[in-house]
Parts: sequence; C-alpha cells; structure tokens
Amino acid sequence: MFRKCLTTLVASQCQRQPVLRMLHQQPLSRPPKILITGGLGQLGIECAKLLRSQYGNESVILSDIIKPSQAVLENGPYIFADILDFKGLQKIVVDHRIDWLIHFSALLSAVGEQNVPLAVRVNIEGVHNVIELAKQYKLRIFVPSTIGAFGPDSPRNPTPNVTIQRPRTIYGVSKVHAELIGEYYYHKFGLDFRCLRFPGVISSDPPGGGTTDYAVAVFHEALRNGKYTCYLKPDTRLPMMYIEDCLRALLEFMRAPNEQLKRRVYNVTAMSFTPEELVDKLSKHVPHLHVTYQPDSRQAIADSWPQVFDDSDARRDWNWQHKYDLNNLVDFMVKDVQENYINVENGERQTLSN
Repeated sequence: MFRKCLTTLVASQCQRQPVLRMLHQQPLSRPPKILITGGLGQLGIECAKLLRSQYGNESVILSDIIKPSQAVLENGPYIFADILDFKGLQKIVVDHRIDWLIHFSALLSAVGEQNVPLAVRVNIEGVHNVIELAKQYKLRIFVPSTIGAFGPDSPRNPTPNVTIQRPRTIYGVSKVHAELIGEYYYHKFGLDFRCLRFPGVISSDPPGGGTTDYAVAVFHEALRNGKYTCYLKPDTRLPMMYIEDCLRALLEFMRAPNEQLKRRVYNVTAMSFTPEELVDKLSKHVPHLHVTYQPDSRQAIADSWPQVFDDSDARRDWNWQHKYDLNNLVDFMVKDVQENYINVENGERQTLSN
C-alpha cells in the first residue's frame, strides 16, 4: 500500500523530490529477488539461467500463464502470473519480497497485427499494471523495447537514440507507450524504470512470430531441409544481435549505477545484415542451400524499421560492448540448432523406428 506523508513538510518534500525518495535507497544486503514475467518466451528462460548464475537459483522466479516443461521446473522457481491480474501480481511481489521486475510479456509484431485487441490488452494494459506495481512497491523494473518503436518517418541509417517515432504496428505503438509511461513515472514518482530497445534477437529457439524471425527460421529450415522460403526481400537490412549479447546487455544495464545513466531508454545492437548476407555466410555450412524470396505483409513492417541502430549512448554511458558479429553468430547458431534440435529430432525418430 502507498505510504502517506505524515506532515505537510514531509508531503511537500515528497512532491518536490520523488527521484531522491525512490532511487537513493540503501543498497540491498542480499541478492535481489527477481520476477520475470512472460518467462517462457524467447528471452525468459535464458535470462533466468543467466540471473540465477549470478544471484542463485532461488533469487529468480520465472513466471507465465503457460504450463512449463519439466526442465523449466527443475531449473528453479516457476509460478503462474497473469499480468492482467493486478491483485495477483501484488500477492506475488509481497509473498516473494520481489526487488526487480523484468517484464517480457508481449505479443510480437506479426502476431499483434493479427489480433490487435489482444495486443492492446497484453502490451498496453499489462505494462500499466507492472509499472504501477513497481511504483507501489519501489521495484527496479525493466521493460524491453524494440526497433519496432520507430516508423517510416524515422531516420533509418543510422537511427539515433532520440528521434521521431511514429510506428505503424500495434506492437510498435505499444512499445513507444511503454517507453513514455516509464519515463513519466521516473520523472514524476522516481520509479527506477529501465528500458533497452533491442534489435532482432537471434537464438536457437524456434521462431515466435516476429518480423526479424527469418534470421532464426532460416537455420532450422536449412539444417533440416537444405532450403528456405524467406518472407523478406534479399536486400532488407535490419539490426540484429545474438541472444547472449542481448541478455548480457540486460544484466549490465540492470546493474549500472543510476548516476551513470543519462536516460532511461537506450538503443543497443551488435550488427546489421540482410537475408542475402546471412544466407551467404550460412551456405558455407550448408553448401547446397537453396533460398527463395516471397515477400509478404511483414516486408512493409521491415521497411518502416531501422536499418542500422546507433547505440553510441549506451556504449558511452554504461560501457556497452557486443561480442558477436555476423561470422561468429552463424557459427554458434549452426552448432546450437544442430545440437539442440536437429540431432534431438533425429534421435527421437531413430528411437521410434526401432
């Protein structure tokens, strides 16, 4: 519950100095207790593994509305959490003494366009709930944003940290909304809101409905079948990063002292490439790879997004540095997909045939 100022003097100080009130708290004498929402998406499980390696298994609670696998349950605490249920979220924060909230719950770009009302509920109402929750319980909150927060009127090469944002997808609109409401709560109430605009994030997990997911799908299809039909034009340049860089950026940003942060929202990236450039690198591992291009509705989305992300502010303010470029990205992705999916599937088929 909100604590009321007991005197007029204290009340006036609370109004004049909200940032000092919330951000200048005593450091925790224990590892932060962290709640991850939308935890069974592309980033959540791997984020939980990284944070647990730093703070201990019991300090990081993964949550979602999806039934988890046995492997997820064995790796650390998992609970049901519906971001549209504010009272339920309150109970979780209180019962588990949560300090940091990492909010991954969202409908991605292509999926959101197919169900706009649901995207509004999940991506906008859900953010309202977690932002208000973080304010009420003085949490440090991280909400990811995206290259989709920019639009056709934004400069595309490079796209600076502060520029015009007029996205034309509900996903992009919802992310701009999250950025602005988070900044508002920071300035108005001193909320420790932190946000990174990620480019396309590439991991070995199967694609989940994002416009940049061709860069994941091509590895799965190429290693299974030796061919792939791409829904973007071959020369569509987009910024990307490997998941390990993405999660390391998140961890470093969450750990960064407030005095280092000149803003609450930062671009981060690692590389930019086209489907054609990616296929050229991948064909060295799959020599007879055959890729055709059949652009669909996702092409218009990609054409409104940045081609090259300017993340110089993050590199200056909290020393962000990427480790993976296109060459070692392809090497790691081929290895990951082959070992974690193709070999596993082949082993299962072999077992069934015996």
